[in-house]
Parts: sequence; structure tokens; C-alpha cells
Amino acid sequence: MPDPSATAPPAPPGGPQLTGKAAVVTGSGRGLGLAYAAALTAAGASVVVNDLDAGVAERAAKSLRESGGSAVAEAAAVGTAEAAERLVDRAVAEFGRLDVMVTNAGILRDRVLWKMTDEDFDAVVTTHLRGTFTCARAAAVRMREQGGGGTLVLVGSPAGQRGNFGQTNYAAAKAGIAAMARTWSMELARAGITVNAVVPVAATAMTETIAAFAPYVEALHRGEPLPDFLRKGEGFGTPEDCAALVPFLASDAARDITGQCIGIGGDRLTLWSHPQETAVAYADGGWTPEAVAAAWHTSVGREPQSVGILPPKLPTPEPPAPRSPEGGPS
Repeated sequence: MPDPSATAPPAPPGGPQLTGKAAVVTGSGRGLGLAYAAALTAAGASVVVNDLDAGVAERAAKSLRESGGSAVAEAAAVGTAEAAERLVDRAVAEFGRLDVMVTNAGILRDRVLWKMTDEDFDAVVTTHLRGTFTCARAAAVRMREQGGGGTLVLVGSPAGQRGNFGQTNYAAAKAGIAAMARTWSMELARAGITVNAVVPVAATAMTETIAAFAPYVEALHRGEPLPDFLRKGEGFGTPEDCAALVPFLASDAARDITGQCIGIGGDRLTLWSHPQETAVAYADGGWTPEAVAAAWHTSVGREPQSVGILPPKLPTPEPPAPRSPEGGPS
């Protein structure tokens, strides 16, 4: 469990410098994607804003330009090789190069296993998993031809690390994204291309339906700050709270960071562990079903691993003040 008392060191003067670099951020018309794009432009990068809806993409790009950033819009449904190549080609046509690919685009089709349709499964896997693959591949081809390295930032989820009820498709895709980050970090190392997965937790359209968070998200929409038990204890905040990690990973300060799954949200920054063996047992000559059954509970199965995203630890409501027999506070 990360140490909640650990504090961040002071930021370097000026922060990450990305002037002259070009980025594509998929699914950046709103929410987390727009926050990533804004953070990149604030650091000096030029950004291709992508969304399925052309109007949403153009409005987002316009807002970045009005804030002093360099941004253009490219509408495309992420998932196909053609869409990925269009995004990379747009960056090259507009900015002359591509240095950063952020694969953020995603959708939800939540249902329990026995109610999930083929269409539910395929739609989520196509956007998240295949979309990450095709966009990363197109970016890697360009970066290797271009020379000078580059940055792939893949967007994961706690569901991909832990599983989540009702999210077969989403959890599977996000778990695959974490595995791709590890694999590509090895394959692209010689080209100087770093590959990491960010694991954000934020109040977005995807999370505000979680019942435990609903009243706090509603308060956030009213302009009220999130309480510390959410920002620190749960690492839950706004999309902007998650954005700083992306320009950092794209900067020269992060050239030695690759193959990692990095969590961010609220006031917390964390590093997720990679799956590894936690217990081992041996049987001379190999195992039989009977031997496994006899050894399980006293050896490798003694402490089984937990699953699922843990529910938020909400504060315990204070009991009402005792009342006097006359009906007023005692």
C-alpha cells in the first residue's frame, strides 16, 4: 500500500519543456483526454486533438488555441489502422513530426458476463485495446523512421490491474494495455521510445455513475472542493489532477522511465506492481491432482490474492447529539 504521508519534491523550475514536440491525444475532446492535451500544450507541445465527434474535437482544439496553445482537430473513430494513420499523418502534416502518442480514447458497455453481448464486448475491446495497438503501432513506425526517440503514453485503469464487477470487456482491455506497455518498452528501447501506462482516477463521465462517489461529484460540479479522504485516501480528483504525469513522461526528465504502470489521481502518485509469483511449492517428480489438493491450503494457496477495486473508505457519519427529555440538545 503506498505511503499516504509521502510528499512530492518541489517541481523543477519551469516544469517539463516540450517546445518543438508534437503529440496526438486520442479521445481528447473532453474529460481526461482534454486535460492531457491541455497539459501538453501548456508545456509547449503542439497537439492533434481527436474525438469521434468533429464538433467536440474542434471546440476542444479552439479552447487550447485560445489559451495560447498550438492545437488542431482530427475527428476519427479510434480502432482501425486507417484512423491511426490519419492521426499520425495529421501531426506530421501540421507540425512536421510526431514525438508523443497518448492513447486515451475509450467507451463503456458495462454488463455482467451472462448479459454481455458480443457487440458490447467487441465495441469496448476495439476502442480500447485495438485502438491502443493501432495508434501505438502507427506512432512507433513514424518515430523509428524519424529518429530521436519518442514517447508512448497508454491509458490504463484500476479495473485492468484488479478486475471490476460488470466490466469483463473494459477490465480485459485495460489489462491488455498494461501488458502491451511492458512488451513495447522492451521492443522499442533501442529506438529510444519509452512506453508507460498511466492509471488515472478522476471524476469523469465514466466514474461519476459510481454510487459512493456520486454526492461528492455533484458537489464538485457545484464548485465545492473534494474532501481529503477522497483526494488522498482514494486518490480521486479532477481530470486536471491526472494531467501532470503526461508532459512529465514526454519530457527529457523521464527518458529512463519505461515499462511502468503509474497511478495518479487527486493528491496521490503511485507505482503499480507487475504481476509476479507470490508463493511456490515443489513435488518431486511432478504434481498429481491429489497432491495439489493436499498441499494447496498449507502452501501456495495459504494466502490467496484479492480481486476487484476496493470500495472507497467513506468517513463514518457522526452520531446525532443526545437529546434532553424536553426535546432539545442535552
